Amino acid sequence: MQLFASLFNAALLAILLQNSIFERALGPNILIYASRKKEHVIGFSLVITYVTTLSSVLAWVLDLYFSDFEYFGILMPLLYILVISFIYILSLILVWRFLPKIFGRIKAYVHLSVLNCSVLGALFLNTQFGSALSGYIGFGIGTGLGFFLAGYLLYIAHPRLNSDLVPAAFRGLPITLVYVGIISLALYAFVGYATR
Repeated sequence: MQLFASLFNAALLAILLQNSIFERALGPNILIYASRKKEHVIGFSLVITYVTTLSSVLAWVLDLYFSDFEYFGILMPLLYILVISFIYILSLILVWRFLPKIFGRIKAYVHLSVLNCSVLGALFLNTQFGSALSGYIGFGIGTGLGFFLAGYLLYIAHPRLNSDLVPAAFRGLPITLVYVGIISLALYAFVGYATR
C-alpha cells in the first residue's frame, strides 16, 4: 500500500504541481502542434508517458549507483541524454521489426515526443524530487499525464482561440501563449508562493 501511495503522490505532483508545460514551460512547441487534433494529443501523450516512465527507471539506477561520484552533477545531463537515446533507438527498432504496419503511423509521434525537452526535464525533476523507485516511476507517468492534461486543455480551447472573435493581431500563437500563461497561474495557486 505504501508503494502505491508513493507512486500516486509522485504522479499527482507531476500532473498538477510540477506540470512540465504549465509550471516549467518544457515542451510547449510540441504541445501547441499536438493540440490541433485530438489524435495528436493522445499519441504524443502516450509516447511521452512511455519514454518518461522507462527512462525514469534507468535514471533511478544511474542515480542509485553514481550519485556519490564527485562529477555526477556534471555528467548527469549527458547520461540522461544517453538513456533517452537508448530507449528511443531500441523502441524504434523493436516496433519496426515486430510491428511494421503501425511503424509508419507512430514514427512521427516518436521522433517529436522523445526529442522533447519535457522528457529530459522529467528526469532532472525526478532526481530532485524522487528518492525511491516508485517515486521515479510515478513522476514519469505523471509527466506524460500532465502533458495530456495540458494538451487536452489547449485542444478544447483551440477553436475559441482562433475564432473571429479574437482580434487578428492576437489570433494564433499570441493568444495561445496568453491562455497557457493564465492556466499556469491558476495551477501555480495550488503550490502557492513562499519566501525563504
